[in-house]
Amino acid sequence: MKENSQVPVIDFDTPQLRMHRKIRSYKDKVAEVGVGVGGISVIIAILLIFLYLLYEVFPLLKSASVEPVAEYTVPATSVLPGAAKTLHLAMEEQGEVAMRLTSVGEAVFFNVANGEVVKRVQLPVPQGAELTSVANEGPASHFFALGYSDGTALVIKERYRITYPNDKRLITPLIEYPFGEEVLTIADNGSALTNITLHNGEENLMISAISADKKVHLSNFYKEESMFGDEIALERTAYQLPVDGSRVKKVLVSSDQRWVYLAGNQGQIDVIDMYSGEPALNARLKVTEQNSALAEVKMQLGGISLLIADATGHLSQWFLVRDQQNEWALTKIRSFEHDSTPVALMIPEHRRKGFLTVDEKGLLSIYSTTAESVLLNEQIMDQQAVAGAIDPRAKTLMIERADGTIQTFKVDNEHPEVSWTSLWGKVWYESYQEPEYTWQSSASSNDFEPKFSLMPLAFGTLKAAFYAMIIATPLAIAGAVYTAYFMAPAMRRKVKPVIELMEALPTVILGFLAGLFLAPYVEANLPGIFALLILMPLGIVGFAFAWAQMPNKVRHAVPDGWDAALLIPVVLIVGWFALSLSQPLETVLFDGDMRTWLSNDLGIPFDQRNALVVGLAMGFAVIPTIFSITEDAIFAVPKHLSYGSLALGATPWQTLTRVVLPTASPGIFSAVMIGMGRAVGETMIVLMATGNTPIMDANIFEGMRTLAANIAVEVPESEVGSSHYRILFLAAFVLFMFTFVVNTAAEMIRQRLRKKYGAL
Repeated sequence: MKENSQVPVIDFDTPQLRMHRKIRSYKDKVAEVGVGVGGISVIIAILLIFLYLLYEVFPLLKSASVEPVAEYTVPATSVLPGAAKTLHLAMEEQGEVAMRLTSVGEAVFFNVANGEVVKRVQLPVPQGAELTSVANEGPASHFFALGYSDGTALVIKERYRITYPNDKRLITPLIEYPFGEEVLTIADNGSALTNITLHNGEENLMISAISADKKVHLSNFYKEESMFGDEIALERTAYQLPVDGSRVKKVLVSSDQRWVYLAGNQGQIDVIDMYSGEPALNARLKVTEQNSALAEVKMQLGGISLLIADATGHLSQWFLVRDQQNEWALTKIRSFEHDSTPVALMIPEHRRKGFLTVDEKGLLSIYSTTAESVLLNEQIMDQQAVAGAIDPRAKTLMIERADGTIQTFKVDNEHPEVSWTSLWGKVWYESYQEPEYTWQSSASSNDFEPKFSLMPLAFGTLKAAFYAMIIATPLAIAGAVYTAYFMAPAMRRKVKPVIELMEALPTVILGFLAGLFLAPYVEANLPGIFALLILMPLGIVGFAFAWAQMPNKVRHAVPDGWDAALLIPVVLIVGWFALSLSQPLETVLFDGDMRTWLSNDLGIPFDQRNALVVGLAMGFAVIPTIFSITEDAIFAVPKHLSYGSLALGATPWQTLTRVVLPTASPGIFSAVMIGMGRAVGETMIVLMATGNTPIMDANIFEGMRTLAANIAVEVPESEVGSSHYRILFLAAFVLFMFTFVVNTAAEMIRQRLRKKYGAL
């Protein structure tokens, strides 16, 4: 019997299906375009960040330059205009008005741009005497000492009053006499003062001079305020220095007035200690090369370092350092490259640790002592310079030539203190015993020298990440392995979300808790913390061994994959027991104070907020990231691989170590790298849980400062466009490049692992 059967026919070309396919195709294209645009946008955003960081950092790489601005005849004095010699040049803050102190005792103020005389001031000169020498207290000071031919001196102060009549700036120069117009006796024999130096302290005024009869005079004037406080009386104490004045070319005084330096013509320096009751010779040493004569010596900003130039053109920086016998010794710190032409003029900068020189051939050189670099060598004139000055902002340079002409230059030298050495090498800073890596961007003193070494910050970044990863990586990977491979699915569905939820905790909260609770708790229970790190693994392994010896009836009472729940009371009991041992262990082993034992007996410094606290807190923050990615990678290993391995007789552990983990290794490696990136870029935890001190010490009991934390702290306080500001962007660029290089290397390794184990 033949049955008639009708096969149903499905029409795939109905209007509804055509519309459905059209909509699905449209959605696919939208998704494809959206994913492509999103990916390209991310790349563009990263590229823009990279370019912006380069834009802010690039000015640090710009070299110094000078540009001629004006040239005019030296502004004449009202008396003997042709015979008056320039004894000193100076400029005010804006670089618009300059002062010329002349040998006829007149201060001539003139416009820097065109040489037009603004004001002339006749200085007090004793009857029958002449002005023979002038000295400025220091690069950043407005006090001057005038030495006369009768052995007396006068202290003056330049000041500039700025007003705005008709909304136009007007600079009015003034000469003040802070100690009155009466001259001060320096050379009792009335010999002319051919070289003079002063230092104005809070309680005293020190003036030293070399007289025409080749004697060195040192007078200390103690200040006594009058009853009404509007006048200052000076009480003089004269000192006899233990040196031969005929050998001395120049006298310099340190900022603390303890050290007097007597520079000799033949290149020797006598160091006199004024704090030893009577002036005592501390040392006499040669400071020039090849037994050459001394060409010029100046005190650098701050009154600590000597800048020395000899007749062979050699330049060097010296300051006092304690030697192996703990005695002060004048030490050569660094030298600067220069040709063999002697220096005719040396000009220290007013606000930075740099200086300019003009040699006898008219070659201008700009140096930075901190960066230990030559920033510029440029021929600016074909005559010898006789005087010069630079404005306090180091933007305008003025040079008087031997032919009586003044040249002015615009100086572009924004970031002289930045070099590879100052950023990444050890630098020997003033008052330091040896070269060090130091970050110290600000201080309360006006003479402070910023220290911009990025090494402590880079080291702190790696140190924080290292200790965090030591704690987070084994816990996260081991937990992920058990959760994905051994744990019951029902339990996994509860554990995994809880751990991933930890990642939602704000890091500022974690840092707050770490700084205010965890750090003091770790300090108070330090033996217990170390006991916990030792006893917890032993306790878990011991419980696992004991559980394996239990009868099958007992072990099978716990559903397969729920064994981990039994560890909860074990962890709590072992943790309580270890921490309860803290006080007894500290009493028995460390005489009641482990912190003191570490510091005194082992010589290991201990800070309350240290790398151990950061490791615990930041490890807690990194664990969810590594755990989640690792768990997904292991769980995503095809089941047929593990089933096949088990079917061939491998144990679950052999299957895990030889099949599952190699297959998941690209994902596990990515998890570790992403976790490391999170640790490197972490800001708030390291900011709040450490002492935030930029030191280079691997000691787990000391703190650190990271690049990210330093940027967060100092960017709001830095001056826009300053060296400090741009170096902070350089730190951000270094952090960006570090993560970029690490991620690139990680991706390359991940691809190799995927290629190697992808055939399993």
